[in-house]
Amino acid sequence: MMIKYERPISHAAFWARRLARFSFGLFAVTLLAHRFGPLTTPHFLALCGLSTGLALIAVVLSVIGFMRLWQVAAVGGIASFMALLYAAGPLGFAGAGLAAYFTRPAIYDVSTDTQTPPSFIIPSDAAQGWLQRATVVTPEDREAQRVAYPGLTGRRYDGALDRVYQGVRNVVEKTGVRITAEEGVENTEADLEDLVVKPDAEERDSEPDSVPIPLSRPDTIVPGDLPPGRRPSDVLLQGEWRTLITGLRFDVLVRLREEAETTLVDLRVASRYGPHDLGIGAAFADSFLKALDAELLGIAGG
Repeated sequence: MMIKYERPISHAAFWARRLARFSFGLFAVTLLAHRFGPLTTPHFLALCGLSTGLALIAVVLSVIGFMRLWQVAAVGGIASFMALLYAAGPLGFAGAGLAAYFTRPAIYDVSTDTQTPPSFIIPSDAAQGWLQRATVVTPEDREAQRVAYPGLTGRRYDGALDRVYQGVRNVVEKTGVRITAEEGVENTEADLEDLVVKPDAEERDSEPDSVPIPLSRPDTIVPGDLPPGRRPSDVLLQGEWRTLITGLRFDVLVRLREEAETTLVDLRVASRYGPHDLGIGAAFADSFLKALDAELLGIAGG
């Protein structure tokens, strides 16, 4: 008489695969909806948290499935293995985010000029939802930035303002920043006074036929009326930049200032949502400035 051994079934392993598959699908749809669709960052992070929680439960159930396979040779080893594969996506994303959260300073706004950072032309008014944060960047935040990113400083170039401005526009295009506002671009145009032909000596000595009627000067901007960190001669470019994979939104402001035959470039990068930028803002600012150095190679100053 032949005795046939019936292997027990590990229900935990199969439930692990179901949960992990659902978790991965939720994560993928959420990621695509945030990157290419209308999903906002607060909802994106909330759904990612739900996906991560389900993935953790799936991992626990898959471990139980492996234990049952080892102890009584229960059916479900492949299901447990597939559960771990599906859970790797949401858990890997959450792990990378948590690592950056605890190793980077808790700031959402970085600037190469920490004393008088340039003010945004259009302040962000995005609804933060459950990602509440302070509306004002404090001196303590700037000090935390200086400690964490000591090499994040502005650039001074020996080129003229219009030359550096053109280089900045090229880098803006290469880095995928979408310009949303501009101010002071007219300052990059050639000074018309330098193009006026000076009259001859005889013309200067001769009596003019007619005397022009003096007109009232146009209203000028009083420097005291400008926002902090801004001068009438500054050139400002504000834009929006998004991370390549997740589509996180950042507001970017570039300030160009002509000083003593040189042009000073400062950069400010602020996360659109949340109290923590996970170090992405500083990384983007550093890559932007390095690209600008390469674009303006040969005229960079100290």
